[in-house]
Amino acid sequence: MSEGLRRIAVLGTGIMGAPMARRLAEAGFTVSAWNRSRAKAEPLAADGVSITDTPAAACAGADVALLMLTDGPACDAVLHQGGVLAALRPGAVVLVMASIPPASARAQAAACAARGMFYVDAPVSGGERGAIAGTLAIMAGGEEAAIAALAPVFAPLGRATRIGPAGAGSLAKLANQLIVGVTIGAVAEALHLVAAGGSDPAAFRAAVAGGFADSNILRIHGERMISGDFRPGGTVAIQLKDMRSIRAEAEALGLDLPITRLVEQLYDALVAHGDGALDHSALWREIARRASPPRLGGD
Repeated sequence: MSEGLRRIAVLGTGIMGAPMARRLAEAGFTVSAWNRSRAKAEPLAADGVSITDTPAAACAGADVALLMLTDGPACDAVLHQGGVLAALRPGAVVLVMASIPPASARAQAAACAARGMFYVDAPVSGGERGAIAGTLAIMAGGEEAAIAALAPVFAPLGRATRIGPAGAGSLAKLANQLIVGVTIGAVAEALHLVAAGGSDPAAFRAAVAGGFADSNILRIHGERMISGDFRPGGTVAIQLKDMRSIRAEAEALGLDLPITRLVEQLYDALVAHGDGALDHSALWREIARRASPPRLGGD
């Protein structure tokens, strides 16, 4: 693998991809970017990012193609129909930081290997705040040498940990999203329980800070629930996609995950009620519909 991976193509400049591209440019990398809706990418030009009309154009001469797209099929389409694999040179790295099924990651890795390219699946946790601050938790799957060579690329984005071979990062992300999805539900129910009993949910949240029940989800998403501010970071629709992927992977492994099935049903109902574009902490709204509680925030 070539040393000094300096030219990076960022494919997908939405809530997560845009701040990641900006941080890479600020760190001194030569960054090109493509997004299906060009208007979302254009503000990055002020940060020195070159905006292109096609994913293949973004990857021309790139050392690393960083994909931050919606799901596995979107990544497959950009890699193959979008001409990314054809545009990259042998020895380049395909770095998929989107949340995709482990089987998709393994198939993409095989396609890259057949062309003499390296492949790393490295999904992230930390949301928009982590992407802006460069504090993402990065779960990487792939060859040790490839992940080591990407260390300067990961550094402006967050903390990277190698989990195992290709596909292992995506599996770790599913496990992460299982914890996130279930915990959001637990926080929502706890706040409704407190409010229904006549106590102040904000005071409860402050009281348990630092205890075993404390978490980023209680602190950040609990505040969203109390205030009714569900402007999207990670959306309900993406969380539902991840819950479905978790269940499918569990079934493929012969596992029954009953809590996962229940929480998936709640997110599915939330989307059916038209709330798919809200932040995933809006699961509070579905709990509210079922629990008939006093309201904690806007609805």
